[in-house]
Formats: sequence, C-alpha cells, structure tokens
Amino acid sequence: MKGSRCTVQGLRVKGNGCGRKAMKARNAFWIDSHAHLGMGDFKEDRREVLERAWGAGLAAIITIGIDLESSRQALALARTDPRIWATVGLHPHEASAADEPAFETLRVLANDPKVLAIGEIGLDFFRNYSPPDLQKASFRRCLHLAREVSLPVVIHDREAHEETLRILEEERAWEIGGVFHCFSGDWVLARVCLDWNFFLSVTGALTYKKGSALEEVVRRAPLESLLLETDAPFLAPNPFRGKRNEPSYLVHTAARMAEIREIPLEELGPILYQNTCRAFRRPNW
Repeated sequence: MKGSRCTVQGLRVKGNGCGRKAMKARNAFWIDSHAHLGMGDFKEDRREVLERAWGAGLAAIITIGIDLESSRQALALARTDPRIWATVGLHPHEASAADEPAFETLRVLANDPKVLAIGEIGLDFFRNYSPPDLQKASFRRCLHLAREVSLPVVIHDREAHEETLRILEEERAWEIGGVFHCFSGDWVLARVCLDWNFFLSVTGALTYKKGSALEEVVRRAPLESLLLETDAPFLAPNPFRGKRNEPSYLVHTAARMAEIREIPLEELGPILYQNTCRAFRRPNW
C-alpha cells in the first residue's frame, strides 16, 4: 500500500493498485450498510450528499431507524430511490417508548419490502438515556419481532458487551442473524460474534489509530464476515474527522481496510458487496 494513491471522484484515497475504473460509479460496488440519512444534519443538502455518494461508487445505502419517527422517515427515503434501503427499530436510548403500540407500528413497517432489518437495537450503558432494565426489555422485544417477521437485526452495543451477549445467547440470536454495527469490541468479543454467524460492521474509527483493537479485529476476522458503514453523520474517517460524515466518505475507510488486509482495493469491494448481500439476505442491489 505504501506510496500508491488513486483519485476517487475528486477524493484522494490511499490504495494498493486501486485502479480508477473499479471506483467509478458505473462499476459501483460499495455499500454503506449503516447511515442516518434522515437526520437534520442532511436537511439542507441531502440531494447533494446522495449525488456525491453515487459519484464515489456507492451501489446502495441502508438508512437506519432508531425510533418510530426515524423508522417511518427511513422507509419514506427508501421509497424515493431504488439504491436506498431502510431498517426500522428502537435504539436503546428510546427504550422508554417501547410500548405495545410502538411494536405494532414497527411490525407494520417491517413488512414493507424496502425494509431489510430490525435495528438499530441493543444496549447502551455509556449514555444510559433509558434505564438499563427498560433497555434490556426493549432489546428482547425487538429480537422477538425480528424472529416473527424473519428479518436480521442490527445491533447497537456500547459499553454493554457482557449484557448484550447474554441476551443474544438467551434469545438464540444466531437463529436470527444480523450485524454488530459500529463494532467496538476486542478480538475476544469478535470471536463470539463470529461464532454466532454475525457480521462485524466497521466505521471510520478504523482510520483513527494504528494498532487499535479494531484494527486487530479487522486483520484477524474472516474477510467474508466484515462490512463497511459510515454511521453518517457521525464518525467521519480521516481526513474528515470532526466534520459531518456522509456516505461518500466510505471509500476512505475501505482504503484503510484494504491496507490492513494487504489486498488491492478493487478486490476488497466485490467481497464486501457480497458480504452485505448475505448479511441483509438480498441476492444483489
């Protein structure tokens, strides 16, 4: 990887023989598996953000629901473009609103063909915006819903690794499947997730610090178990760290992953494309 560079639709991206044609929109294969396109950060220029994404070589974007309003909005956005897809769910911060009417609404939304997964759901003991007991109850209900509607799950796990794994084990979540979004654990946690056939999704945090636990996970995990995401508008990769993130920046995280795995960028893209197809149970995008 050292010394080689390529230009991706006006962006400078490190790469290993990354070849411009593999990154052009007409050969699009990158998929942002987790973005929040409905957030107010994109209110003024969402159209331009999407145009930059397609120009950077993205084939699809999955926009995420975190409560009833954002789930409805994610689905509405997905209906505007065949390249946009949605998930619906209740983030652990929203666990206090996880009543029966809320789950009935999610059930209806989840049956739309543009909805690919239930999520993001899980536990967050870092912020604790909702009491832990309510988070756990909501998480279980969301897992039950995913099983009911036969969709995979998108897991949010922040400072709650032990409890997240306990609930997933008790609910036999390997029978449901899905993605650990914004994976933040070490290799020990990663091995459990992989044993349960979950995919590990990596954000721009991979570009922040060489030798990190996340870098070790990316180096050691089977390549067929990795996904890429932006979590836009959060976690922008270098060289945009601290700024609003957007789907077009995915290529910078991809370049870092290719460097760590010591494979050409144009070989990495199709592998991650197929991984995302399998994770969200689609034959293609």
